Parts: sequence; C-alpha cells; structure tokens
Amino acid sequence: MGVVIDYTSGFFEAAPTGETVGSISGNATLDLTSGNVFSHTPTANTTFAFSNPPASGTGYDFTLKVTGANVASGYDLANASYDSVSFSVSAKANYPAGLWFKPDGTKMYTSDPAQILTFTGVIEYNLSTAWDITTATHNQDFDVSSSTAQAQAVVFKDDGTKMYLSNASTNTLYQYSLSTPWDISTTSYDTKSLDASTQESQLTKAFFKPDGTKVFLTGGIGDAVYEYALSTAWDISTSTYVATFSVSSQEIAPSSLFFTPDGTKMFLGGVVTDAIYQYSLSTAWDLSTSSYDNVSFSLSSQDTVPQAVFFKPDGSKMYVSGAANDTIFQYSTSGTAAAATFSYPSSVKWAGGTAPTAPANGETDVYSFFTTDGGTNYYGFQAGDALA
Repeated sequence: MGVVIDYTSGFFEAAPTGETVGSISGNATLDLTSGNVFSHTPTANTTFAFSNPPASGTGYDFTLKVTGANVASGYDLANASYDSVSFSVSAKANYPAGLWFKPDGTKMYTSDPAQILTFTGVIEYNLSTAWDITTATHNQDFDVSSSTAQAQAVVFKDDGTKMYLSNASTNTLYQYSLSTPWDISTTSYDTKSLDASTQESQLTKAFFKPDGTKVFLTGGIGDAVYEYALSTAWDISTSTYVATFSVSSQEIAPSSLFFTPDGTKMFLGGVVTDAIYQYSLSTAWDLSTSSYDNVSFSLSSQDTVPQAVFFKPDGSKMYVSGAANDTIFQYSTSGTAAAATFSYPSSVKWAGGTAPTAPANGETDVYSFFTTDGGTNYYGFQAGDALA
C-alpha cells in the first residue's frame, strides 16, 4: 500500500503503487526504470548505484532488500595468480589495445588501432559461459575510422547505450551511442569529444565513475592519470580538467587503467615494466588523494606488451589484453572470505546521517529510498532489521 499525493486537489489518497521487481546489474546498479522492489545477496563487497531515476519534479520511491553473506574480498592483486587460461584474438585483432566486458560477462569487446589491420575499430565476442573467455566466439566488428584513426581504449556505459574510444594520435576521447544496448552494429558517433592534449600527448586509456560524472584518462607519454569532471553525466563534451596524479615512479608508459566500483582502488599498468600496480584513494574518486600501495603483479610471463586490464565486478577475476601475443589472459584475484560490505551513492541522505550497518551472514535488512529531484538526492532509511 502506498500513498499518492494529489497536489492539484490538496489531499492524500491511499492507493496501490503497482510494485514490480526491479533488476540489478554488475556490482550493483539498480535500474529504477525496471521496477521499485529490489533484492540483493552479495557475492562480493557491493557498491550500489542508482540509474535512470525519473525527471526532477517527479516523486519516486523504491525498496531494497539486502541479505548478508560471507564473500571473498576480490581485487586482491597481491595474491593474484595466472589461471593458465587465455583466448587468442589474432584472427581479428593484431594489436588488442582495448578490453571491456558486458556487466553480466556474456560479451567481450576489444579494439584495434589499425597498426596492422586495414581498419580501426571495435570487435565484439559472445561468451556462451559468462566470464569464461575460452567460450568466446566472434560476433561482429564496427569500423570507426570515419571518426577516429586509432581506437586505443574501448569503454562502455554500464547499460550499454554509450561507447567511448580514445585516440593516441589526436589525444582525444570520442563518444558514441548504441540504439540497441551492447550491439555495436547499432553504433553512431555523437559528434562529441574530449581533447586531452593539454595534459597528455599520447592518450591510451579511459575509465568512468559509475554515475558518469567523472572520467579518468592516462597515456604513454605523461606518466600520469588525469581526472575530469562532467557537468552532464556521460557527456564528455561537458568535461572540465580537475587533477593529475603522477605514476612515473612505477610506470613511464601507462597502457591500462581500472577502478574498483567504489572508487577507492585504482589499477594501472604499462608496457615498460609489464606489470599492474595498485593504488588507494582515501576519498573515493578523488585522484588527489591517491597513493601507491606498494603492490604490483608482473604480466611478463604471459605478454611483454600488456594493454588493457579489466576485472570481473566481484573482483575475483582479472583479464589483460596482450599485444605481443594478440591474446586475452585470465587471472584469479580472490581474497579471503569475510562478511560482505555495502556502500551506497554519496547522493543518499540517511536518517540519522549514517548508513546502516551491513547485515550479518544470512540476516536480511530492508531499506527504503525516495527522490523528488531526479536523483540529485535520495533519502534513505532502514525499514526492517534482522528479518531472517
């Protein structure tokens, strides 16, 4: 039972809300257009994100049921190990510079900057078993030579409706739309770009904050990571340069970049040291608070020209594209099992000012949220504690 507020009549009317079960993707994005009742039992430490809220001025409320569980921490680079699992992309890509996965692990994408092939573009693979790259089969290609000469990074919005490609020769990030999510044959150029040449002279990789309000870039010359703020989420034409963080003490030619979903860990690799390095951000998504963790993992036994790095959303697997062998390599990065932690968007204003404590293993808590300003602010409170 919900309450409908009729502002034209000035009275409250009790009425059914038409509650529907919503969908959660990745780790863990609630699609608010899919329903208003969500349930989540974690398989990893979870960072919630709320996508597609209604427009400002429209009230919307939803319920989230969370069940505690013991999970491996994931993203454990210090104890990473090669799975002896790989997938050759040499039939389609002779320089797999980019690497990205659909959040459910059923699609994989790489990009080729046309250093050898006759086209520059994105290559799409289907995985018959999610996250198992040995089950990958080529699906289709998308030629982007009309908009960018070198497709270095390939990055997608979590819902698959936006794609971004970096160009090392123009030091520019380009934006595309997909009319059918995750289907690159439906891609069109948005005529929008981000010129990073003031900061970097050989742009290689890009990574977005999950809500699309920040993008981070790196390149092979500047020995650094660069932070930009987007005044309109996912619209790179609205970007403003914010900060630079030097990684020259670890790598002088960065070729890979990845952040954990909560923005507190950053992973960067390069072609000089053939390794992945781990950094911590004391303030999530604030590059100025970054510091090196003195944690690294060598990739040289698999490939001497490592390119992009990508983690499974729960952090249990790491994937690296290698240009020396034209191959994608798989690694295990699971940590020791412990009680799962839960993080919420900074836009959530909690009753009492503090987010509730995560439920214990097997315990279920229920939370309610509502927004009236298009998701700029969500108001949350705990509606049920230890229900099971």
